Amino acid sequence: MKKIILLAASIAMMSSCVSKKKLAEAQAEYSAFKASSENSIAKVRTELRDCETSKITLESDLKNRAGEVEAKAKQVKALEDQIDYLKKTNTNLLDRMSDLSIVSKAGAESIKKSLETLNDQSKYIKDLNSSVQRKDSLNLALVMTLKRSLADINDEDVTVEVKKGVVYISISDKMLFQSGSAMINSKAEVVLEKVSKVVNDHKELDILVEGHTDNVPISTDCIKDNWDLSAKRATSVVRLLQTKFGIAPERMTAGGRSEYAPKEANTAETGRRNNRRTEIIVTPKLDQFFQMLANGQK
Repeated sequence: MKKIILLAASIAMMSSCVSKKKLAEAQAEYSAFKASSENSIAKVRTELRDCETSKITLESDLKNRAGEVEAKAKQVKALEDQIDYLKKTNTNLLDRMSDLSIVSKAGAESIKKSLETLNDQSKYIKDLNSSVQRKDSLNLALVMTLKRSLADINDEDVTVEVKKGVVYISISDKMLFQSGSAMINSKAEVVLEKVSKVVNDHKELDILVEGHTDNVPISTDCIKDNWDLSAKRATSVVRLLQTKFGIAPERMTAGGRSEYAPKEANTAETGRRNNRRTEIIVTPKLDQFFQMLANGQK
């Protein structure tokens, strides 16, 4: 009887140890699952905030471009109204002069040709406005695509905007180069690769790369002055875009602006830092643009 009691007690103790072990394992699995869930929720919230920020920026850009297109449409409407008025005025004058037998046949023919010329100019204005609107739409689409592609890059180091009718991509020198050097950093290649992918999708556009410096003098064994530094930096960017990212060299131009096209005054370090930059300017092919003007004049 004593042996039976001892055996029963041993079995109860073993059952208790197994239950506690399973409970500990379950609690550990629950803690791991809870930590993983909280990390996933935090990551999703961060991504959602980033998406909202990008959305607000793009909506602002779209609103600004829509305002510009509306203003240009009003200007074109005013010009068309003026042309219609002149055409009606000339037609009325021609009718009156014919009735009074004042205008000779040669004079009437001359006025007729003038009216035809006016009609041609009206068509030219409409065609030119249509081309400008297409270019503005392309610029807007290009800016939005570039901003989406560069969304994970610090806004202080890379900016994308439309100025003077073309797209400017401005990259700070601290991202691209070491101080006083024209050798491109490896981390900057990520930015240039993203830019090149977008640019390669628009082969009808040319690329002008401009190097800019502050007004602090420089003179080394390899670099003579700021003219030399800005030109070499622009050439380094163009060479990389061609050799590593496949942009056709005939589409590109490299130029150095030295310190003579500053964004801000060089009187403070903040201004000098913003002036040290490289700008990639995406422009329409000038030969095509001049051909369009020539066709319109003909």
